Amino acid sequence: MVGHAAVFSEDEKEVRSLYATLITGWNERSAKGMAAPFAPDGSLIGFDGSQVAGREGIEAHLLPIFASHPTPPYVTIVRSVRFIGSNAAILQAVAGMIPPGKTDIEPALHAIQTVVAEKCDGEWRVVLFQTTPAQFHGRPELVDELTEELRALL
Repeated sequence: MVGHAAVFSEDEKEVRSLYATLITGWNERSAKGMAAPFAPDGSLIGFDGSQVAGREGIEAHLLPIFASHPTPPYVTIVRSVRFIGSNAAILQAVAGMIPPGKTDIEPALHAIQTVVAEKCDGEWRVVLFQTTPAQFHGRPELVDELTEELRALL
């Protein structure tokens, strides 16, 4: 559908916005901002395999990371949003990062991101956010393709 705006349901817009809020929190290096879209009992699985439970735990986990590491911002593309009934959705995205002091995507930092969201009391919340390295071992052409796709957003 090149040249046409995509038409999304209200729920899909809200799930996409939930993910955007999560990414904005990361990009602004705000532990509170990144934890805010999570359900109180939500979970995070980080790029390194770290597992963190609960919105408060996620915020506490992120505070020292943002305080002591120059975390690169994400550049993301939402690949799909799939609804499971009327109160659950899975969002899948790809992400690249631009390291501090650089102006280009670093292929070694590519990731696949998954959000499982639940609508509770009329509000969408993240119940699981997982970031998995996207290195496509033995298939460097896939890394190159993803790099070019993400680079086009810069």
